[in-house]
Amino acid sequence: MTTTIRLPTAQPPGTVLGAAPRAAESADAYRATGGYDAATGPEELLAHLDASGLRGRGGAGFPAAVKLRSVRHQGGPGGSPVVVANGEEGEPGSVKDRWLLRARPHLVLDGLVRAAAITGAVRGFVYLSDPAAGESVRRALAEHPPPLPVEVVETGHTYVAGEETAVVRRIDGGPALPAAKPPRPFERGVGGAPTLVSNVETLARVALTAARPDLRRAIARSTLVTLSGGPAAPVLTEVPYGLPLRALAARYGNPDAAGALMGGLFGGLVDAPALDLPLEPGALTAAGTALGCGAIHFLAPGRCPVTTAADAAAHLAAESARQCGVCVSGTAAVGKALYGLAAGTAGPDTAESLHRWSQGLPGRGACGLLDAAAGIAGSLLRSFPRLVRSHLGAPCPVCAGAAPADGRHRLTVAVPEVAGARPPEPAPPPARSPLALPLPALKGTP
Repeated sequence: MTTTIRLPTAQPPGTVLGAAPRAAESADAYRATGGYDAATGPEELLAHLDASGLRGRGGAGFPAAVKLRSVRHQGGPGGSPVVVANGEEGEPGSVKDRWLLRARPHLVLDGLVRAAAITGAVRGFVYLSDPAAGESVRRALAEHPPPLPVEVVETGHTYVAGEETAVVRRIDGGPALPAAKPPRPFERGVGGAPTLVSNVETLARVALTAARPDLRRAIARSTLVTLSGGPAAPVLTEVPYGLPLRALAARYGNPDAAGALMGGLFGGLVDAPALDLPLEPGALTAAGTALGCGAIHFLAPGRCPVTTAADAAAHLAAESARQCGVCVSGTAAVGKALYGLAAGTAGPDTAESLHRWSQGLPGRGACGLLDAAAGIAGSLLRSFPRLVRSHLGAPCPVCAGAAPADGRHRLTVAVPEVAGARPPEPAPPPARSPLALPLPALKGTP
């Protein structure tokens, strides 16, 4: 289904969606709203970011001011710092970054330039995989050339390509695959230089804070969310922190949600009572889930959470970089077990195996993909224990009564249409690695 863009009832200044989110913003239109205004200097802006508590929007939620300082203060022989706007969102349920680069590229570039001024960077990059976004950013660079050289680097769209060390490897001419850590990019990144890899929404909020420091807290405590699942079409919108998940579901077309898949795939599954939690990173983390990149897939009342877990695990298994043996075997094992539960073929020890993997796999891969797979398994066991037990006893009537489908695509959300942005060319199907471990076909899942 086509993803719609929903403006809040009141559209105050200082929002990332802006006044016209369905059309690409020109340099003149951006400047007319105070964009590229140099009135807020680097030190003053850094102080505002500190005071606002702005956290990154790429998934980890690291404090933006701390990350900027870590690059600025990093010495060494690698050369002057580098700044990267990371617009490669690998989560299948997230579209905010690609929309932002298509619709408001000047907002992102303004934030990138201001991050460069804070860190002392002399080069910048915009890293992405969406052809329409790439064209939009190049057009914006031509409309308003920045004070430092900024290059657009494109990569293939994969789950791991946006991980910060994968970003650095790709910009340096290598594959978009995670690297061993340390060093981290802020220590040694692009070309060996200290490198800030910052999500494009984070940079957009840096630019908004520079333009409206009086609104700094509201800017820091609002976020783009991609909402999908249930009977309604997917929605991209901007909401303040603190809104209950249940109210968010009701407002955007899923009033009877039975739970949700949170944070893209990283936050795992939550049940219906958890929908009373506020949309706030700290509260969600304390409850054992995560806001992540702001992607929330609501579970319709008639949908089986086991199938959703199997879909998520299948996606992760297929997207493994296949660099770490434990990731290849671990994601495949989790995926196979969850598909067995959904298909009614799981053995009596499946729940015990899933629990063991959920405890033992996190932290053993080069990136967060294996952690996400383990989290999916663990969250299913915690949130829906009776449902898991019922799947061990007999085939699930909901799973068995539905038409066969490739579950990976059930979690994928389309980027909203943006007037003035060239639609991307259809991508050829990815070649399967000879090391790939395909999951068994699951027949009869919704």
